[in-house]
Formats: sequence, structure tokens, C-alpha cells
Amino acid sequence: MTDKIYDLGAGFWSIRGSFIKNSIIDIGGQSALIKLTSGRFVFLDSYTLTGEVRQQVMSLTNNGQDVEAVLNVHPFHTVHCAQMAKDFPQATFYGSRRHLEQVPEINWAEDLVESDAVAARYTELEFSLPKGIYYIAPDDAVHAGSLLVYHPASQSIYVDDTFEIPPSKLLNAVQPTLGLHPTTKQALKDEPNAGQQYCDWASNLAHKWRDVRYFCGAHSGLVEFSEGEFESALVSIIDGARAELENS
Repeated sequence: MTDKIYDLGAGFWSIRGSFIKNSIIDIGGQSALIKLTSGRFVFLDSYTLTGEVRQQVMSLTNNGQDVEAVLNVHPFHTVHCAQMAKDFPQATFYGSRRHLEQVPEINWAEDLVESDAVAARYTELEFSLPKGIYYIAPDDAVHAGSLLVYHPASQSIYVDDTFEIPPSKLLNAVQPTLGLHPTTKQALKDEPNAGQQYCDWASNLAHKWRDVRYFCGAHSGLVEFSEGEFESALVSIIDGARAELENS
């Protein structure tokens, strides 16, 4: 897969990259570059930039000097963090507790990426942490939890793993549909009503972020929704999964 960068407007660029799983299949990876009203930039997630994508990012960001922060929003996406810190040494790096443990050589910010302090610092973005499932699951193979980010100005939602687009619906497909990460059931917390908490959270998110136009998924590509499609697609998948999740 060739790395690509897509300008989604209003200061949001989706960066699509590669991630080779088990040395066999490229399941894809992502990052995003966002220009703040201050003129500075932040990244969502770390990715090793190369070739034309790197050139474009460096051109946009004054050779990287205008990048003020990297927000690493998925606890299990750590492979590119060290290289990103070398490429943007002046940036503040935010991560989850697991990022700090897995990549200790980075001078991580004291505030965790999912904290209220970070959300208050970047009011041009909206953040949502799933309820009812682990953000950092005890089982390293369970990756359903992630910090979701919405950029209202471009109507772009950035999602690592929690929701995904079925492969048949990729790349501007007609009537995109959504799916839940296959480990969602295993990610449920061992507490009463965890399934209900998750489903209620997702349904509320569908309504709150109903204006989503662009869906940026870590391993399922970039998809454009028409007006109202994201809300109806998410509500539909949750309605279909609710009985199983609530009775787990």
C-alpha cells in the first residue's frame, strides 16, 4: 500500500499508511494532521512519514516546526511513536498509560491523552472514550477500546479500531455501513450493565456527532458518508448488537 494524504478541508488531513500484520498482510494504518486556529498543528497518532507524504506534511508545518503536539489515542498503536518523536522533537507527546510503559524513551507529557486536561487544551476537537469496555484491556489481543476524536470543522471522525467499515464498503462506497470491532464483546468490563453502558454510549455518540461526513478508520480506510448516514449506520449496528452485548 502506498502512503497517501487526503485534504478533507477546514485544516484536516487524513494520512493513510501501512501496517504489516504477522509479516503477511497489510491491514493499513493511519494518522491525521490538524491545523488549529492558532496556526499551529497537532497530529492524531504517530506514523513514520516518508516520501511525498512526508514532503507535504513538512511543507504545511514549516518543516515540522509548527507541530505542537502528537495525540496518541490508541493504547495499542505504539510502533511508530519513537520515530515520530525523533521527527518532531519539539512537539509535546501525549499518550495513554500503556504508551508510557511501552515506549519509555519518549519524554511523555504528564497529562494522559484521555484526560480532561487535554480535551480542555484542544477545544477545536471533541473526544469520546467508550463506556462499558476497557480502554486498555487486560488481554493484549483485545483492541476495541480507543479514544475517538471528532473535528467538527471538517466533519471528520477519527476512529482507531472501535468502529470499522466492512471491507466491501471502502472508498466512497454507496450507502456505507459500520461494524463494531470484533473484540468488542471480549472488551466488556467485568461489571454490571457493561454491555448496556457501551451501547448507550455508542447510541448517544451517533446523535451527538450526527454531522459526521468523513470516517477515518485505522484499518478500514477513509469513507465519506452523506448527510445523516453516519448516525443511522451507527444506531443500526448498535441496535443489532445490543441484545448480545447486554446479555454477555
